[in-house]
Amino acid sequence: MDSEERKKQQLEQMQHGHGFIAALDQSGGSTPKALQNYGIGPDKYSGDDEMFALVHQMRTRVITSPVFTSNKILGAILFERTMNSPIDGKLTAEYLWEDKHIVPFLKIDDGLADRADGVQLMKPIPELADRLAAANQHEVFGTKERSVIYTNNLAGIQAIVDQQFDLARTVCAAGLVPIIEPEVSIRAVDKARIESHLHECIKKKLETWNENDKIMFKFSIPDVPNIYHDLYSYPAVVRVVALSGGYTMDEACARLAQNENMPASFSRALLQNLRAGQTDEQFNAALGAAIEQIYQASIN
Repeated sequence: MDSEERKKQQLEQMQHGHGFIAALDQSGGSTPKALQNYGIGPDKYSGDDEMFALVHQMRTRVITSPVFTSNKILGAILFERTMNSPIDGKLTAEYLWEDKHIVPFLKIDDGLADRADGVQLMKPIPELADRLAAANQHEVFGTKERSVIYTNNLAGIQAIVDQQFDLARTVCAAGLVPIIEPEVSIRAVDKARIESHLHECIKKKLETWNENDKIMFKFSIPDVPNIYHDLYSYPAVVRVVALSGGYTMDEACARLAQNENMPASFSRALLQNLRAGQTDEQFNAALGAAIEQIYQASIN
């Protein structure tokens, strides 16, 4: 399959498919916590190489599980090191698409800058050009880039939106589809007002956005259901998905189900009941139960 045909199929799946996106992109800062939850404490490894090898084993077990299929999972977001690591003789992105028909995305940000004006912008990404080129060398469809909003500071919210769209423009120019992720903290006391202002700032950007530059959005599950649904009226918007943001699985799924055409893109909620010591039968049952619960909340 040539690149154009692959991208066409991936776009069709992301735009019209039923299911959700698995977020498997824990980076260096969040990996120890993910391993701890999996039952592997810091006493079980020494240094980054051993830590990343263990987390890749965990991700490999998830991705190769017989319950991890495109019937309910549309795409998966990968950390760069995961993209460059093998599963069953293929690199992970190629394995996902060729063997599972699950659309691969790459996390491209380098984490968050210090908090200012009630937000955390993304740090500069000096490796951006090389990272985008590497994504294109594999069978990656798009990217994901995260920033965080904590308070209803209009200058901060605008700065987040400006930075996200500037980066999205670069990603689109590289032939990839960006997932813009301006997360709103679920602990923000004025979360609904933040989301209202964020929504308006994004709509203003979309008014002048080239409709051929396809983009996606990943939001915290909103306090006002369907506040972001009208973004689908802009031709450039492929899909609007939701992060769990620290809600429990049950609460995240209950909130998500109130929103039309807003599939999940969960990480912690998807993996929270998986343990290194489980048998394959136990592991697949726990993963299958999580996938089913998230899928049902996503197909509204």
